[in-house]
Amino acid sequence: MDPRFQEAEYPYSAHLGMKMTGWTQGWARFQMPLAPFLSNRHGNPHGGAHASLIDTVMGYAGCWTGDPEVKQMALTLSLNVQYLSRPRGELLIGEGRQTGGGKSTFFAEATVLDETGELIASGTGVFRYRRGQ
Repeated sequence: MDPRFQEAEYPYSAHLGMKMTGWTQGWARFQMPLAPFLSNRHGNPHGGAHASLIDTVMGYAGCWTGDPEVKQMALTLSLNVQYLSRPRGELLIGEGRQTGGGKSTFFAEATVLDETGELIASGTGVFRYRRGQ
């Protein structure tokens, strides 16, 4: 990943342990270690952890500007998550792809796998670009 585009972690992502590992036009990848505080009552990662990773990678996928000095932000309008499996490994890897859109909104999809290749969750979303930043 080009270090010029590496952004500082925002407080929520830092708390969850999310790290950006890739970002280009229409695509983003983050990873998140499976820390014990992310677990639900069953000892599995809470669905909110998956949803947060999916939301993040889709949002970044649609906000690439190609210029590290020009930041584009977006707001999530709709988020759908499908929970498919439990992780076998210790790391969640989310990849988001912009699938369409226009001047004010964009559409995206995402997958979450662990480092063993197990497909954990997938999602789709609709996002609105923020103006006047």
